[in-house]
Amino acid sequence: MNGPQRFIVTGTDTDVGKTVFAAGLAAWLGGEYWKPVQAGLEGETDSEAVRRLGGGNVTVLPEAYRLTTPCSPHEAARIDGVTIDTARLALPPSDTPLVVEGAGGVLVPHADGLLAVDLFAAWALPVVLVARTLLGTINHTLLSLEALRARRIDVLGVAFSGDAEPVAEEAIPRIGAVRHLGRLPHLAPLNAETLAQAFAAHIDTEAFA
Repeated sequence: MNGPQRFIVTGTDTDVGKTVFAAGLAAWLGGEYWKPVQAGLEGETDSEAVRRLGGGNVTVLPEAYRLTTPCSPHEAARIDGVTIDTARLALPPSDTPLVVEGAGGVLVPHADGLLAVDLFAAWALPVVLVARTLLGTINHTLLSLEALRARRIDVLGVAFSGDAEPVAEEAIPRIGAVRHLGRLPHLAPLNAETLAQAFAAHIDTEAFA
């Protein structure tokens, strides 16, 4: 890989563990993290979570948009009376590793005629797809892979989140012809130390070298 290591982390849905994975990856790389659009400001935001879980090894860049309502960016922007300008969603210049976390799944709308996957295609970075190991994950993950590949986006692999699910973890890489990047188990407590240990122990870090 030429130049700094730069990756997109997206998910098959919301709340699948992609922020935790992104924090672990950014800390392992010792780089920067960017969440272009944060929808929902009550409680800990994704950027705040990554700053906490990064253990001082992650530089968190400011979001391009901070929207109040926890819903799809296009609706959150409408509620806030904001027009999302794609120019503000251009990748930040960086000479260090960068992890970009998408909002929700790959087909989440950000504005009229602008889906998350359209941004991924424009950014032209390898994508990590995070999938939780619950019922339905085979279908959701394979559909997400098809949507990414339909736009000729480079999929680095699938990372799982949650308890072991051997059937899904075997079927998805085989049917989807995609690399299994490992699985982050549920961590209790979840903090910078436990995440760093789990990431090193359970994730195929050679894929990011």
